[in-house]
Amino acid sequence: MPTAVAELLTRLAAPPRLAAHLRLVHDAAHQLLDGLAQQAPELSVDREAVLFGAATHDIGKVCHPAELSGPGSQHERAGQELLLSHGFPPELARFAATHGDWAGADRTIEDLLVSMADKVWKGRRVADLEDLLLDRLTGRTGGERWTEYLALDDLLSRIGEAADRRLAFQAAFPL
Repeated sequence: MPTAVAELLTRLAAPPRLAAHLRLVHDAAHQLLDGLAQQAPELSVDREAVLFGAATHDIGKVCHPAELSGPGSQHERAGQELLLSHGFPPELARFAATHGDWAGADRTIEDLLVSMADKVWKGRRVADLEDLLLDRLTGRTGGERWTEYLALDDLLSRIGEAADRRLAFQAAFPL
């Protein structure tokens, strides 16, 4: 996890379960990025932005703690505002607001990767998100869609294999 994010979580007295969740999504993002780098070394992605986004995507739950254990999207805009108020640039703070809505026309491949990491860490597969990411990947690499699909499917399956362990790790931390 980026040092600046760990320090911010400490300053905000973030709930332990939130910190654990952000760490797990950050780790899944690392695996996703590493796998994509192996599959498509020519792919240009802002790795540091994706890792920052994964490590902060739910930070707004500090302001909306009920969303730690229940549904809700108030944390998204609150997280973006929180990051901006702590001096993080808009191009990084945006991930807190975009991770739950990947269908926006302005979503970058980095936004989609943060959203994907937030799903795949627990083994969840979301077809429309995968399709959007696949479109962006093939658009950037020029690779054949079916070949890219098989590689992405394999990568997401491998990351998802550890979902039970990750879920148990997260559950071990109090809300």
